[in-house]
Amino acid sequence: MTDIATSYAEFQTLRITSPSEHVLHVELNRPKQMNSMNHQFWHDMRDVFRRIRADTNVRAVVISGGECRMFTAGLDLKAFGSTFTTGDEDPARKALNFLPLVHDMQESFTAIENCMRPVIVAVHGACIGGGIDLITACDIRFATKDAFFSIKEVDIGLAADIGTLQRLPKVVGNDSWVRELAFTGRNFGVAEALQFGLVSKIVENKQDLVAEAIKTATFIATKSPIAVVGTKQVLNYSRDHTTAEGLQYVGLWNAAMTNTQDIPIAIQANLAKTKPVFPKL
Repeated sequence: MTDIATSYAEFQTLRITSPSEHVLHVELNRPKQMNSMNHQFWHDMRDVFRRIRADTNVRAVVISGGECRMFTAGLDLKAFGSTFTTGDEDPARKALNFLPLVHDMQESFTAIENCMRPVIVAVHGACIGGGIDLITACDIRFATKDAFFSIKEVDIGLAADIGTLQRLPKVVGNDSWVRELAFTGRNFGVAEALQFGLVSKIVENKQDLVAEAIKTATFIATKSPIAVVGTKQVLNYSRDHTTAEGLQYVGLWNAAMTNTQDIPIAIQANLAKTKPVFPKL
């Protein structure tokens, strides 16, 4: 264990550790509530990934379901029950009050995209509703062979509004499959998730899953942090823009970033067949 996680100790719904150099492990930590997402969870996720963005010691992140028997049951309906009840409040005013809430919740997972570090998510057991919102904001998705998934919002009368309907079609590239899942709310297993590209690796059990995610994050953390950050930025930008715009963006990015000392360090290490040692960000 390393000590870069010491400044992340106060989160109520997350457990933060550093299993290897420059790697943070963010564990969802509401096991008695099946890692359901209450008000504090959304605040914690937003805060931790904004802090990771500013933390020059962190180079890769792993998210897992911690000690819970599943990854997440999704939105904590008890905590948010009053949000969806009808009453005497003026409908227009209720709508205006709802918007800041949903925008803050959206930002909690957008912060994962914007943290500028690769984020690997390790899914075991159920990944329901808001869990899909979460994992589609991550860069790499691994899962256990018993994992299953559901875009569950339709079953409680909602259109998913925290990112699934925006990110999942881009992740898997199959509009028909996404619409089927979103309209039906059915469960789908890890083999189907692999087939359509939602996950890239299936691991036997939870222990091996987390170990594989940490191994991958640790390997990424040995690379030039400037190169890795740039790769994530360019991939995200290119996903949301035309090929021509993406090429223009990466040209401008590298016009500045190729001035880094990481390049001669990496070249020298390759020639000498030694492990490169890069400065922190």
